[in-house]
Parts: sequence; structure tokens; C-alpha cells
Amino acid sequence: MPAFMAVTTIPGEIEAVALASRIENRLPGVSGVAACEIEDGSGLWEVSGYFNDRPDDLRLMLLATASGARPFLISELQETGWVEKAQRQLAPVTAGRFFVHGKHDSDKVPAGMIPLAVEAAMAFGTGHHETTRGCLLAIENLIGSGHKAKRVLDIGCGTAILAMAVVRISDARVVASDVDQAAVETALANIDSNDLSGRIQVVNGAGFDDPEILASSPYDLLMANLLEAPLVQMAGGFSAHCTPGGFAVLSGVLANRRQIVIRRFHEAGFHEHETIVTGEWATMVVRRVGQQA
Repeated sequence: MPAFMAVTTIPGEIEAVALASRIENRLPGVSGVAACEIEDGSGLWEVSGYFNDRPDDLRLMLLATASGARPFLISELQETGWVEKAQRQLAPVTAGRFFVHGKHDSDKVPAGMIPLAVEAAMAFGTGHHETTRGCLLAIENLIGSGHKAKRVLDIGCGTAILAMAVVRISDARVVASDVDQAAVETALANIDSNDLSGRIQVVNGAGFDDPEILASSPYDLLMANLLEAPLVQMAGGFSAHCTPGGFAVLSGVLANRRQIVIRRFHEAGFHEHETIVTGEWATMVVRRVGQQA
């Protein structure tokens, strides 16, 4: 059965990541997304969406116009194993002690490293983007310095890479949520392939209102690799569902705009604990005011 690819170009990394996220969350039948820089000095990024059936031309046109991207070009892909081919091209990535790899590189894990096998056919989060690397470094720093994460929430979990990283180095039980059903399925597959089933509960939902998320609240560690706007909008929710003295790991924000997010979380009852800058992106660790129980 053939698949379809819709591809466009757009200037700027943050714009490309945002457009790829919109494709994932707004268009039906999506089976994969990708955003990568065109290495010709133009500053353009290529954004691709893969679909099980031919995507709606009008929806793509409106999405491109609203995002400031060029019109999408749609092409039919014959069944040639494009997902597997793309995965083979993703080289392993290290972030602190974490070694993120596809299944095809399971035999390449260096001694002393913590393996995270991730297949990203239908969701973001392979470790290749700087925001994911920043989050992994923040998780290692927090738990390595003695923070006892017992109840953890990963909002917008994508491939579940952050959730898996936490349970690899702690005794935490994690709730991982994503609004996109395709991401949920990818997360479940990754959790199973890493033999972590039973340690991570995956929820198809948005925000903090899902009954399964509420049932485990409050959390002593919350994580969200999103974008600036949703982080700012959700600051009050983070405060309501974080234990006093607990932490939040926040990413998806350009380094030169991190103070906007930090300021909003300060208003919501957090103070800045650590900021990790990777490339142009910032990962912020903030701590809820108050003493841990």
C-alpha cells in the first residue's frame, strides 16, 4: 500500500518545529513528521509529513499560509520501507550518560552508558533535537544530585524518551501523556521495547484535566518539551500539580526568550534552579516554592 509525503520549506528552526507539530496535531492520517535544516546557508528548513492516505490539499494550503511556509508538494511513496530507511539514517546520540539509539544500533551501546532505544516513526523525540538533549541532561543533573522523584508527569511525551530516561535512573512511577494518538502508540511501543512496561502509564490527553493524570497528582517532577506559548499558558497548572519543593523541566524555548517563561513560572510560584543552553535552545529547571514533605 503506498504512502504519501507532503513537503515544504520555511525559514527558521523554531518555525519549522512549530509547523511540524501542527502537522502532527491537526491533520488526520499522519504517520510521521520530520524537520531538518537545508545545509546551503539559506536558513531554510524542510518540513515533511507522511500520511497513510493522500492528505487534504486545502488543509495543507491553509496550514502553509498560516505558518509562512511555501506551498506543500505532495508525492506518492511506493512501499519501499521508508520508515525503516529513515530510522537507519539516525545516528546514535549521547546526552550525559544517556545513549539514545534505534534498535538497529543496539549493539553499539558503549560500556557505562544508559541505553534508550527509540523508534520515532510517528512522533518527535529521538534525542537529535537540542531541546530533547537539554531535557535529558537536566534529568540526569536533577536525579544525580539527589532529587527523589517518586511521582513524575511527562506532558507532551512524544516518543516517551524523557519518561524512559527517568525510570532508567530512579524508582519513579511516571505518567506520560500526549494529545496525539499516534504519539501514544509510539510511546507504548518504545516503552515495551525498552522492557519498561509497568513503570510508565501512557495517557491520550491534553493538559492536566485527564482523570488518570489527576489521580496521581501532585507530582514531584513534571516535564514538558513543548513550545513557549503552551508553557506560559500552562504555568498555573504546573503549580497546581507540583508538590512544594518539586521541580519542573521545561524546554522548547529559544534561549533568548527563556526569561519570558521563567518570569511566568516565577509568578506561578517557582524559582529558577538551572538553565541548560544547547545551541539556540534553553532547557529550564524550576523549583516550586515550599518544603518537600
